[in-house]
Amino acid sequence: MEFSISYLSFYVIEIDQQKDQRTYSHYQTLDAATFENSALSQFLEGELKRIVKRKAQSHPNHAQAPTKLGEFVTEGNHPLESNPNYALFQRALHATTSTDFKKESESFVETYVQTSAVRGGVFLVCQAKPKKYFDDLFLFILKCDFQDDIAVLSDANTLVKKVERAITTKNMKSIQYPYMIEEGMLEHTKVKIHQSSHARYFEDFLPFVTYGDPMPEVIKTQVQTMVQDHVNETFSSESSERQEMEERLESWSASETRELQEQLNHHQVVEATAAITAHIPDSKTTIKLGDVVVKFPLDAYGDNVHLAKYNDRYVLVVDAEQVTFDKNASPIEFLKPDHLEAVIQRMQADDE
Repeated sequence: MEFSISYLSFYVIEIDQQKDQRTYSHYQTLDAATFENSALSQFLEGELKRIVKRKAQSHPNHAQAPTKLGEFVTEGNHPLESNPNYALFQRALHATTSTDFKKESESFVETYVQTSAVRGGVFLVCQAKPKKYFDDLFLFILKCDFQDDIAVLSDANTLVKKVERAITTKNMKSIQYPYMIEEGMLEHTKVKIHQSSHARYFEDFLPFVTYGDPMPEVIKTQVQTMVQDHVNETFSSESSERQEMEERLESWSASETRELQEQLNHHQVVEATAAITAHIPDSKTTIKLGDVVVKFPLDAYGDNVHLAKYNDRYVLVVDAEQVTFDKNASPIEFLKPDHLEAVIQRMQADDE
């Protein structure tokens, strides 16, 4: 999907670390005609298309996911327009003159400069619309870093020319509003943010936007709720068993490395995993038995993945119609497997 620029405001941010000063300068606000004839037209060619195509999830796979979806926060029955960030996006999105657009875009850069992890570079605010298919407006906020001390080929006499400061789209940070679920389907309550560095300043300067918890945290919260429900149903409110179980649950929640708790039976775990995978179909889990690590879809438990105990040791049983191997060859690829009963007998003999 290609875009045409309606308005673009160009700012340069300067950071003086020694004096702890942060300043910005407005270079120019371009309309559609002046943008097409500017060097920025080629500089940004294809960038907006890449930003829109970039996938994002409401609940990313990990906390440091570079691309994520934010949602404008509202309280009670207050309308979406009561959210200051949403109101600013709307004003910039529907500005109809260069003067109005410059005024609204300046609010973005003023807020950004105050973030704790602000960096120098070029800050662009663009109002754009697709060239084909539909006429909805989009707002893009782009932060391009300076790439200092670049040497570029020049003419035959000087051969090499040193550019003191250049801007690059490498690791460019971006905000897209509204979020496009698919072509022609927009979500005006959500904004898509991409920031490839660990500095979360694009989140910091939108204080009235909230982001979904990473998927592991979502699943962990669901598991904790389910186990707490089991505790409530199983133990009386004053029993020592309940207090002990709640302490164990709290310890489990805070621990990075968790061990098997042995509290729920097979059917309870199957029901719990089914409840989770009904809402999160692609959820996976990883378990470690000794030095062996196994990762599998959560809904495989109780179907073709089974965890059992044998002689006070843990056994994982996985059944499948086919066994494949990675590129690292091993003799196991030529194994003619014994029946499970024979394997159990061999394990029993090893324990004697």
